[in-house]
Amino acid sequence: MATTTILLREDIDTLGGRGEIVKVKAGYARNYLLPHGLATLATKGNLKQIEGERAALLKKAAVEKATADAQKDQMGSISLEFERKAGEGGTLFGSVTSMDVAAALQAKGYEIDRRKIVMKDAIKETGEYTVKVKLHREVTLEIPVKVSAEGGEAVEAKPEKKGRKAKAAETDAPETETAETETDEAVTEPEDAA
Repeated sequence: MATTTILLREDIDTLGGRGEIVKVKAGYARNYLLPHGLATLATKGNLKQIEGERAALLKKAAVEKATADAQKDQMGSISLEFERKAGEGGTLFGSVTSMDVAAALQAKGYEIDRRKIVMKDAIKETGEYTVKVKLHREVTLEIPVKVSAEGGEAVEAKPEKKGRKAKAAETDAPETETAETETDEAVTEPEDAA
């Protein structure tokens, strides 16, 4: 297979960072990277231009990383809370997606692109979660997210699968004890009256 040497103008997760010189398949470079302005051909003829461009891109990347570090420090204490309609057991009727997280961050004054919010799947149950926000290729922020049922009814036992059964056993036990004491009292009262 034919390969081509290119200079990356943008960060591409599968290839590398801005300013790196990498080899890729010729078709990938010709059909995607070059037309979209994501890379430049690294040939002998434009080597001086590439070195100047590479230096400028590396400086720009360093500034962006410093900005991302500052933003991470600023957003370090942020946490998000969502209230959604939920059924029994804490299962949501909808879900909390990266768009919801981006909207909540925007409401708090932080403009984060939803594609930078890393979630394997949408959140579909009540509980506490951690959502990663990729501020830069090397800077990731973890934001705690709490999802509760509407009306403030948080199902705290949902993350622990054994907790629900244990909680049910605890709620059953006091009811039985109260019922037994009430029946004992009811039995003793008629004897006193007789």
